[in-house]
Amino acid sequence: MTALHLLAGVAAISLPALAQVAPIQAPPPRPLAHLTTSFDFVIRAPIAQAAPLFGPEGERAWAGKHWNPEFLYPQPARDIEGAVFTIQHGEMKAVWVNTQFDLGAGRFQYVYFLPELMVTVIDVHLKPEGDNSTRVNVVYTRTALTAEGNEHVTAMSEGDKTSGKEWEQAINASLTTGKGTSTP
Repeated sequence: MTALHLLAGVAAISLPALAQVAPIQAPPPRPLAHLTTSFDFVIRAPIAQAAPLFGPEGERAWAGKHWNPEFLYPQPARDIEGAVFTIQHGEMKAVWVNTQFDLGAGRFQYVYFLPELMVTVIDVHLKPEGDNSTRVNVVYTRTALTAEGNEHVTAMSEGDKTSGKEWEQAINASLTTGKGTSTP
């Protein structure tokens, strides 16, 4: 028997066994990040004065020059439930939807997404604390849409952890200067 016949025989016997071996597959994708962070702070104003500062237009008084919502709905721009607007995030543009806007209850919710990166839900709850103060609780829930989004979710969630003090200082400063006293 020649070596060629021997090789052909071994191959014939081995092929059925090789066919039963599972093909090599790529490792499963990394799980997508889903992180929740929250913070609390106090505004030195009654809830009736503090609540309007959490609408997209009201936030202009304290959020800084990077906060510049461009309203798609409503026109003209005003703070209402269902408002849709965009915010520039570096090179990307985020689309925001105001899913809850209840001045009387001090309850606000926003959902925004950065295409191909992440979706963020922001819940804001205000509660009177004495006659002239309002306690604010903010909860961010961020979900990556892609593996690249995992890095953004992690980095932004880390930043959220220090936002309470920044928000408190900015809002109280705007109230002191009179910039945070307008209502929608």
